[in-house]
Amino acid sequence: MVTTADIPRLEMLQVADAVAREKSIDREEVLEAMEQAIQKAGRSKYGLEHDIRAEIDRRNGEIRLLRFMQVVDLVENEATQIALPEAQRRNPEAQVGDFLTDELPPIDFGRIAAQTAKQVITQRMREAERKRQYEEFKDRVGEIVSGAVKRVDFGNVIVDLGGRAEAIIRRDESIPREALRPSDRVRAYIYDVREEPRGPQILLSRTHPQFMAALFKQEVPEIYDGIIEIKAVARDPGSRAKIAVLSHDPSIDPIGACVGMRGARVQAVVQELQGEKIDIIPWSPEPANFVVNALAPAEVSKVVMDEDNGKLEVVVPDDMLSLAIGRRGQNVRLASQLTGWDIDILPESEESERRQKETRDRVDSFIASLDVDEVIAHLLVAEGFSRVEEVAYVDVGELTSIEGFDEGLAQELQRRAVEFIEKRDGEFEEKRKELGVADEVRDIEGLTPAMLVGLGEAGIKSLDDLADLAGDELVDPKDGILRAFDLDLDTANAIIMKARAHWFEGEDQQDAAAQ
Repeated sequence: MVTTADIPRLEMLQVADAVAREKSIDREEVLEAMEQAIQKAGRSKYGLEHDIRAEIDRRNGEIRLLRFMQVVDLVENEATQIALPEAQRRNPEAQVGDFLTDELPPIDFGRIAAQTAKQVITQRMREAERKRQYEEFKDRVGEIVSGAVKRVDFGNVIVDLGGRAEAIIRRDESIPREALRPSDRVRAYIYDVREEPRGPQILLSRTHPQFMAALFKQEVPEIYDGIIEIKAVARDPGSRAKIAVLSHDPSIDPIGACVGMRGARVQAVVQELQGEKIDIIPWSPEPANFVVNALAPAEVSKVVMDEDNGKLEVVVPDDMLSLAIGRRGQNVRLASQLTGWDIDILPESEESERRQKETRDRVDSFIASLDVDEVIAHLLVAEGFSRVEEVAYVDVGELTSIEGFDEGLAQELQRRAVEFIEKRDGEFEEKRKELGVADEVRDIEGLTPAMLVGLGEAGIKSLDDLADLAGDELVDPKDGILRAFDLDLDTANAIIMKARAHWFEGEDQQDAAAQ
């Protein structure tokens, strides 16, 4: 039977050095694991209630087993504590809080003790190796790594990173229809490293947009050097992708540099991504131009921006509609991801019909509200007037600048517009009262008489009713209460905050009274 005294001292240090090299972990961690194993065996022999610790001399490998006793005034645990008078008989300088140590005889390593020690060392080595793996990879998020497929479990690919660690490509991070088999070499993008009890989780992806960006960085020296910048990437993995690039050197064509001689550079990326078709487009700081570039190869006739809602309406020739939208909406979806705008594609014929209908509706509105003929109504619409309020309150000079309009006609139009608004708002006011919408709601700045009626018809009648709403509930394009009005989300939120003001008045008064 082997005892701790029988273990060759230098051999102990040599084993620690060998394990540290093999596992790429610190020698000190190996020695601490050995100490913990010997300590556990010692407690098994002398009693688990004792504070027994093992020490291995880092220079000569000598093993010592020590029992620690804490000096106290009143002993509560005789196994780990010693009274001050007794401690001072052994060591006159002992003070409360100090520890006295007794060196214990070497322990016998029987089969069970040896097995326990081995388990402790193995567990500590695993913990140290997991820590080493986490420390090695935690700062490598955003890099491409290469490894060999170890196994495939239910679509999840386990990758051996050269013996240093294992990583996983989950099913949803794999390129569709890509069949990876054990021993295949694979490259992937580290998108996350998580520290978990069973060891670090190194998460890889072959579908992440930045995987493509990193591949281009490897293939295109100008990107690596920072001369060309990748501004945005959008992917439909395994099928198609769009990448927007910008050159910081006017003499270098960013698209040509990314394509390479005879397409060599882009083809290297395409091959790595299982034939994914890649559109390389020039980035533009102007959203409209960027969207036009992103929709290539489709031609664009017109772009209408709605900056408040982050939307763009793109008009294309009728014969370009299917190309602009793409198969199953792929082209417009990728363009939207790339630019960050919600893109709505319209054919010229539909846009023309809609524009004609809007014009007709505005003309009819002016005919009805101002009691004018169709010619005057058309002239107002052609000059950009869309609402009777604009006619009523615009500077009279803007009306007289219209060809055929003199000052007398302009003033008469404004008189009729004001008269119509007053009559209409009076009717809305009566309707508001019938619906029971509170005067306090009426007094909120930003709400028109027509909006008040809309709120009343939706059951919003008091300040609390309005205060309980969210901005989206007022302006949502599908079911917003005030969606029929020209109201943006910021204005809607401001109206709601004004309705909530009375909630805080009592608190302000209490604070003032307390002061």
